[in-house]
Amino acid sequence: MTTLDSQQLTTGGPTLPQEIRVLTEVPGPRSRALAARRSAAVSAAVGSSMPFYAAAAGGGVVVDVDGNSYADLGSGIAVTTVGNSAPGVVDAVTEQVRSFTHTCFMITPYDSYVELAERLAALTPGDFAKKTALFTSGAEAVENAVKIARAHTGRQAVVVFDHAYHGRTNLTMAMTAKVVPYKNGFGPFAPEVYRAPLSYPFRDGLDGPAAAARAIAVIEKQVGAANLAAVVIEPIQGEGGFVVPAPGFLPALAAWAKENGVVFVADEVQTGIARTGAWFASEHEGVEPDLVTIAKGVAGGLPLSAVTGRAELMDAPVPGGLGGTYGGNPVATAAALATLETVERDGLLQRARQVEILLLRRLHALAARDARLGDVRGRGAMVAVELVRPGTTEPDAALAKRVATEAAQRGVIVLTCGTDGNVLRFLPPLSAPDALLEQAFDVLDAVFADAR
Repeated sequence: MTTLDSQQLTTGGPTLPQEIRVLTEVPGPRSRALAARRSAAVSAAVGSSMPFYAAAAGGGVVVDVDGNSYADLGSGIAVTTVGNSAPGVVDAVTEQVRSFTHTCFMITPYDSYVELAERLAALTPGDFAKKTALFTSGAEAVENAVKIARAHTGRQAVVVFDHAYHGRTNLTMAMTAKVVPYKNGFGPFAPEVYRAPLSYPFRDGLDGPAAAARAIAVIEKQVGAANLAAVVIEPIQGEGGFVVPAPGFLPALAAWAKENGVVFVADEVQTGIARTGAWFASEHEGVEPDLVTIAKGVAGGLPLSAVTGRAELMDAPVPGGLGGTYGGNPVATAAALATLETVERDGLLQRARQVEILLLRRLHALAARDARLGDVRGRGAMVAVELVRPGTTEPDAALAKRVATEAAQRGVIVLTCGTDGNVLRFLPPLSAPDALLEQAFDVLDAVFADAR
């Protein structure tokens, strides 16, 4: 696709009007009826951010069971990057389902697994031999990256960072920083996980090299390089608040890891596959991770994850040491190959950079007239605003919750995040047209004006 007209992107899926349309109270009667059924049948421990139930989605909208149409600024937490029910993905999945839905790659392998491994080796940063193992969830990918690092180095310790989010399995809960709701009451957790300070420009005021020196000093004193198997870091944090480290932080950390034989793992579960305007966020600073974890946006909405990295590391575990019944399911791998093709065909790396310009323009304009927007940050279609009490850096989680709740009432899906719950994050599908995004931010402007 040579000309990127946001109105003509082919990633839109179902033909749905790309507009906000609120026809009933939110939630409407059908959503309320489903909520009543849910309360009797679904665990109360499974939460939902939105009070309405989806019936259709495509382009940049979600339509609920009552016919209300919402601008989707969440993409199912950065999953439907190429759009919900993108035509190429639908076609690939349909064809694969007609052939077979499962054999288990560990029993009877198939070519789409191999082809996807080849594609990921070519797309991830670094000009060296790479291999891939496929799994199902992002947490599973992170946990397997740690297994690979431990097998390769013979060491046990793992370093993660303040505000990190890596998943909900036992090991990845230990690696995740935020207690509620992810860890509360679920211990004891896996041992040999240590935490270092992250570069957080809005709050620490350090440049990248100084922040890296601080982190490295903590690691050397509290863990010791000789004991350390892996450093695991999100190049841009996700659930932790979309924190973008200061320039130079990631390269300095990666260089230290290389000098000390420590495996550098980039957790690109949320940042990968065009979300930040590059295939992977590590590319923005020229970092070449030893291992990259991939999930969310890779398969157009189907459950799939991967660890891709240096061939000698990927071969370190014993044969049979990696795998899983559903890992690299053939329907999901077909969807992933179609997703990668869609990104390339529709020029979605460039589209993500265009979305960044629009989002930052609207948010900086809002911040200029509202002192409660303390920091605007992000890359590509992964942008956030941190909300604070005016004139301070004190987090205002109540405002973030109020804005997200009221935005939903007016037809905009926006998610919160951050260790303190005071960050609004914006993750629109790259298939969302500019006019819809502008309409969504008109709504958000009004919500902020009313939330006094």
